[in-house]
Amino acid sequence: MIGLLIIACEIGFWAFILLGLFFRYIANKKKISLFFLAATPVLDLVLLIATAIDLHNGATADTFHGLAAIYIGVSIAFGSRMIKWADVRFAHRFAGGPKPDKGPRYGKEHAKKEREGWIRHFAAWVIGAGLLAGLHLFIGDFERTQSLLRIASAWSIILAIDFIYSFSFTIFPKKTP
Repeated sequence: MIGLLIIACEIGFWAFILLGLFFRYIANKKKISLFFLAATPVLDLVLLIATAIDLHNGATADTFHGLAAIYIGVSIAFGSRMIKWADVRFAHRFAGGPKPDKGPRYGKEHAKKEREGWIRHFAAWVIGAGLLAGLHLFIGDFERTQSLLRIASAWSIILAIDFIYSFSFTIFPKKTP
């Protein structure tokens, strides 16, 4: 059930963004637009509550419960960036806005962009790993929640690899061809 809820929340996230942007740029209804864009974090709250209830009611934690925490962490850390990304493209396509900038691809500015991306990843990890640990403590049954800790450990390894990759551009900046 949690797996389907994660999918529904992801679809809902993008549907709320698209509706918000539709009402902002096409229907010219700013208040309705703000409502949909501001409602995206509600999906995270719904997913968190559903995950906690599912585990509290006796479910054994599995990959989907862990993915719920990861989804929430990523959504909070990267959500505003994803909304801005969609906003610029929607404005360009439907409202005569400027062409989206792809950002720096070389040199110190590219290295800075990569570091900032890692910092967001770290923030997502702090939130997600905190939720995983919190769910583990909330349930209080190591047997049923040990997979949550394994997921946090695996994510920690991914975060370390991302650190090496992202900060490598600081030491070895990508040169303009």
